[in-house]
Amino acid sequence: MAGTPERAPAPVEIRIAVTEADLAQVRSVRREVFVEEQNVPEELEYDELDATSVHLLAVGPDGTGLGTGRLIHGPEALKLTGVEGRVLLGRLAVRKPARGTGLGADLVRAIEQAGRERGARELELHAQTQALGFYERLGYTAEGPVYEDAGIPHRTMVRVF
Repeated sequence: MAGTPERAPAPVEIRIAVTEADLAQVRSVRREVFVEEQNVPEELEYDELDATSVHLLAVGPDGTGLGTGRLIHGPEALKLTGVEGRVLLGRLAVRKPARGTGLGADLVRAIEQAGRERGARELELHAQTQALGFYERLGYTAEGPVYEDAGIPHRTMVRVF
């Protein structure tokens, strides 16, 4: 059968963003996905939790940031969730060219691992309702009603490790 031969996806590295260059890529991915695509006001996208969160960055073979997510842990997570041993996954974003490749799931798993390494027994996230199925396939369960955040319907989801 004629056609284009299937190619293996290019390798992607997921790492904790620690350098200023990494953090700039984190901000760039979030700006593209949330501010430009989803029209989230920039002043809502970046908040005081960014300073104390663990940011994960997925980079392609050329060093370009393809996706990101953040882990809120410690006292900030307890204050936000009210549950001892629970951390928060937030700001999960994957650039359009990398969507549908499994990168989003890989980022979620990397953030879960970072949470477990910090003593978490469960993880909470605030999913856009259009992404509920994605998170359900990864083992998350929806809790409570739908609510709006930055004008986008969301629902709280939790996974116990």
